[in-house]
Formats: sequence, structure tokens, C-alpha cells
Amino acid sequence: MTRVDPRRWSLAAQIFALQVLVAVLVVGAGVSAAYLQARRSSERQAADRVLAIAHTVAASREVVDTVGRPDPTPVLQPVAERVRRDTGTDFVVVMSRTGTRYTHPDPRQIGQQFLGHIAAAQRGGDLVESYRGTLGPSVRAVVPVERGAAVVGLVSVGIRRSAVSQAVAEQLPPLALAGALAAGLSGLGTWLVARRVRRQTHGLDAAQLQSMYDYYDAVLHAVREGLLLVDGNGRVRLVNDECRRLLDLPEDVVGRPVSELGLVSPLERTLVEGTPRQDELHVTSARVLVLNQARAQWHGRDLGTVVTLRDRTDLQALTGELDTARGLTEALRSQAHESANRLHTVVSLIELDRAEDEPALAALLLGKSAQASERGIDFVVGDHVVVPDGVAPSRDLVTIVGNLVDNAFDALAAVEGERVVRFDAGVRDGYVVLTVADTGPGVPGPDPMQAFRRGWSTKAAAEGATGGRGLGLALVVQSVERLGGSIEVDGPPGARFTVRLPIPGEQP
Repeated sequence: MTRVDPRRWSLAAQIFALQVLVAVLVVGAGVSAAYLQARRSSERQAADRVLAIAHTVAASREVVDTVGRPDPTPVLQPVAERVRRDTGTDFVVVMSRTGTRYTHPDPRQIGQQFLGHIAAAQRGGDLVESYRGTLGPSVRAVVPVERGAAVVGLVSVGIRRSAVSQAVAEQLPPLALAGALAAGLSGLGTWLVARRVRRQTHGLDAAQLQSMYDYYDAVLHAVREGLLLVDGNGRVRLVNDECRRLLDLPEDVVGRPVSELGLVSPLERTLVEGTPRQDELHVTSARVLVLNQARAQWHGRDLGTVVTLRDRTDLQALTGELDTARGLTEALRSQAHESANRLHTVVSLIELDRAEDEPALAALLLGKSAQASERGIDFVVGDHVVVPDGVAPSRDLVTIVGNLVDNAFDALAAVEGERVVRFDAGVRDGYVVLTVADTGPGVPGPDPMQAFRRGWSTKAAAEGATGGRGLGLALVVQSVERLGGSIEVDGPPGARFTVRLPIPGEQP
């Protein structure tokens, strides 16, 4: 049933069948048109031929001198029959002006009235027509025989239509051969095209291709991960809606080189190189992304690379907050009495009219103080810390201060001797200035700003850690830039991080 039902054929087979049908129709129509053209041409040639012969006979001296004389048949019949045989026509009839035959291939018709139209010839004109006479349907010409200015007789020369049809039929085999040759060449070309289409569509029928496209389009737009396909030349070949959102890509991204998309350098380099990557973290101007990259192949042919992207921005921020909460919980559990004293300190801040300070930041510093005590670090908070409420979202303040303080604590892990971390904050020139300094070894290398590069770290990843290393300071930079601020780092000796955040409503 699959072979009988054309709808179940492969797309290549359907195209082949349709093209063969079209070729047969075109070739058949061409051969028919050529046959009709040849028939009309033969009839036209026959008419021209009999007209020329009739004029020649009518102008001959024997006919002009004999027509109209008493008993002209003995003179004209031999002349007419000789002309008929020599020219291959079917009849040459010489007649009187009124149409009485003087000659005829059938002697019994001599003396009878000519069958056909002669009025035009009687008036001195020529007539060519198809008419059924005594010999059957024929193409005939009737012309006048003129002696001086008078019409004294008529001459009719004709060829039977059966002879014309036979001449056309003799041309039919070459026409049929040409049509068959054209059909064969068309069939060969159609087969080659169908073979190429079959190879490109992998033998799938139209319904399967339609279904595949529908599912492909639905999955491409429904998948929650960013999906990107880059070919071997570094050009984007496929991108879904989530990838456009995560990378902030334009609508006309398909077909453009990766280098023209305005991506951050590490991410752009990764996509251009096309080497396999697994769960690699990349920080853009607004997001933390998890990238996986693999080669795409089909039957040994390299199609490029397939890239998936997952948004880890919120997860990373929540992980940092969770780590802070865990540290605070452990510190409060081990030093409940000290925590109580610090809570009294917060109450005292309110009683001393310090309620404008950011409460989330106060709680964070309280927890970091407990952590520092546990780790043998002297955590010093400035005497006049001022962070107005509303200068930044609480999550951003926790991200900025928490990661800077944690980074300072980690820098002192292997330090012997004085281990001090200082935090201070205040308002200067329309900015809130946050400062975190430590007595550690400082930021290594000639460029201190490298500490803010994604993945940069002086520590190996801790076993069982919730997040990867080298992201804390990158998240700090991301939050500071989003708030319109700036960050600087100085040292060694030690390291001093200075963050400036503009105060809403004030002109810096």
C-alpha cells in the first residue's frame, strides 16, 4: 500500500514522479504541435504547388490556342496527363469557361460538369480550396485561361488529401524519435535531481519533513536552555529565543559571524574555538552563564558546534547569600552569648538614632565578625560607618560587601602574624564609599585589576563547595556596574578594595 499511495512516497520520489509526468505532457504536447504544424505546412505547400502548376498549364501555348475550339479533347488530354504524371499531382483538368471538362484522369468524366467552385476563376482570379470531387477530398487550384483580355477557359490542378496525409505521416517517425529522445533526456535529468533531493532529505516523505519541522520549531522555542549552533566558519546557523535573551542578541543574528555579536571576550573566544566544554562558567555584563559545547556531526560530516547556555545569575547570588547565612548560623550557634551582645548593639544603633543604616548590611557585618573570631582574624569595623537606606538593593549590598570580606578572609588563611580585615563606609561627594582592606599578601601579578576577571583565583576549588571559584569578585563588579558605580584595588602590601556607589537623588 505504501508503494501504491503516492502520499507515502519519499519527497524525492514524489518530485521524480511529478517531473516525469510534466515531461511526458510537455513532450506529448510538443510532438502533437509539431505534427499539426507539419500537416498545415504540407497542405500549404500542396496549395502553392497546385496553384503554380495550374498557372503553368493555363499559360502554355497548346492550351491557350486549343481551349474554346471545337473538340479540343484529343489535343488537351495527352498534354494534361503528361503534366499530371510529371508533377505527381492527382488530376489536371482543362475545362471550358462554364466548367465543362475537356480532360480528366478518368476519361468517363470528360464532358461532365466540373465539381467545385469556379466563379472566381471565371472573373479572371485564382481560387485554392479543399473540395470533395470525383476522386475524393482534394486540395485544388482553379485559374483562368486567357486569350488576350478574355477568359476562354479554366484549368484545375489538384492533389488528394490522402496524399498530403501520407506525406505528413512520413514525417511522424522522426518527430516521434525526437520526442522520445527529449523524454529520455528529461527523465535522466529528473532522475539525477530526484537522487540529489533524496540524498539531501534522507529519503523522508513530505509529511515526515513537515512533522519534523513542526516539532523542531516547537522544541526550539519551548526549551528553557539557550541553544546556539555555530558552523565551521564561525557563523551562527541556529539560535532559539532563550539564547537571544541570555546573550542579548539581535533578530538578524543568523548567518552573522560570532565576532560581530558584541560578546565578552572569553565567551567569544570559546565560541570561535569550538572546542568541547562542559559546565564552564562565563560572566557577561548582566549574567552568570553555564556553558556546554560539543561538536555536531552527521554521518562523519562536521556541522560545527552545538552550545547550550543556562542562566546561573540568580542561583549564584542565592548561593552566596546561603553561604553567608550558613556562616552566620554556625557563628551564632558557637557563640550564642556574643551574638546576643551584638544584637544588643544593633538595638543600640536604633536607640542612638542610627536607624538610617542598612539593616541587611548590619546583620551581614555581625555575622562576618563572628566568622572572623572563629578563624582567628581581627575584623575591624570603622567607628563612623554610614550606609543610607535605599542606596542600593539589599541583595546587591550583601553581594558586594560579603564577597569582598570573604575574599579578605581567604587571603589571610595562610598568613602568619597580624591578621586584620578592616571595613569602613561613608558618604563623600555624593557617593557611598565602601572600603575593605586586609593585611594579606595582596593581589599577585602586575595588574591588580585581573582579580575581577571571571575564573581568576589564588585558591583551588574547595571540595563540596556550592559554587565555583573565581566568581566572587566578578559578581562584585557585575553588581557595581549595574548600580552605576566603580571599584578600585590597591596593594600590596595587603589589598584594599574601594567601591563607590552613587546616592540616588544626589549629583556626585
